[in-house]
Amino acid sequence: MDLNHKRILVIKPSSLGDVIHALPLIHAIKRKYPSSYVGWVVQRNLKSLLEADPHIDEIIPIEIPSTSEPSAWIGTYFSSVIATVRSLRSLRKKFRDDPYDVILDLHASFRSGLMSIMNPRGFRVGFADAKELNTFFQSKLVHDSPDKPHAVDKILGFADFLELTVESADFDLFIGDSAMREARLFIDESGIKGAERIVYANPATRWATKFWNKRAWGELADRLINELNAKVIFGGGPSEIGYVLEIVSLMKQEPVIAAGRLTPIGAAALIKASDIYVGVDSGPMHIAAFVGTPVVALFGPTDPAKVGPYGPGNVVVRVDGLSCLGCRKSVCSDRRCLDEISADRMFEEVQKLTNWNPLHTEIR
Repeated sequence: MDLNHKRILVIKPSSLGDVIHALPLIHAIKRKYPSSYVGWVVQRNLKSLLEADPHIDEIIPIEIPSTSEPSAWIGTYFSSVIATVRSLRSLRKKFRDDPYDVILDLHASFRSGLMSIMNPRGFRVGFADAKELNTFFQSKLVHDSPDKPHAVDKILGFADFLELTVESADFDLFIGDSAMREARLFIDESGIKGAERIVYANPATRWATKFWNKRAWGELADRLINELNAKVIFGGGPSEIGYVLEIVSLMKQEPVIAAGRLTPIGAAALIKASDIYVGVDSGPMHIAAFVGTPVVALFGPTDPAKVGPYGPGNVVVRVDGLSCLGCRKSVCSDRRCLDEISADRMFEEVQKLTNWNPLHTEIR
């Protein structure tokens, strides 16, 4: 398909990790077709992740409450319906006046299908295995390859359909000078010197079954500070501050708390400035993999072959021999898959990946 001078609409509103996964496709499109115009429908709270990207010509923010959050209740579903109707009306008005030629529905939901048909014309492309009747909205369906199960590879199936070659340089998150200044200011205000090792620790995620043991987090952070002379920065959003403080209360050493103190893109810049990411399966883990920060990730109910840190140089830690690994349960009474991962094992994986020697600080 020739995309020269075409207007291309990307529908991938959320979540953080999913937005990151879609970036290589868009970068490949603009590299081959610089005359094309790319618009992206995204949740307003994730808008900052795309603002510095020169490959994206227009960001179209929407604001629809997530019904998949653990805090969602019956009122959230009602608010989500109202917000969806409002967003669809807004998109319909916008696209009627300024339509797109090609719509890439990378979200694969009923709602994203509705968003795609708010564009009065255009060629719509979606996933062949999409659920929620999404396939009925599409002009063309893209089939994924069974031997490439990762979410990134699935999206890159669109690149094959569009006859694009994806290069290593396409796997990047454009952070921008403003976000880097935000991260640098935070580092300076936290008293972290330029030669000190930084561990970005991310203990929280949306699924309760993905959480590691709080006491183990405290033990790991204490060892990283004590034995590897590292500065441990606990990241997270505003809603996760309480959980981070519970971990800190179990520690003997004093970490740095970044949770709730940075914008999403500022947190991404902080991850980029860190020496290593240690944490659970979450959006920040995917950011780390894309910006080149080595990852040591804890996995239990999700499958790293499908949603693990993408690319070489990263480590996934799992409990061997459990038949329930990758169960995708959001609620579980048996947490062996993560509870049996010790702080000692995580410490060893960090040390192996970084080659840091105890009580020795190397110049960065």
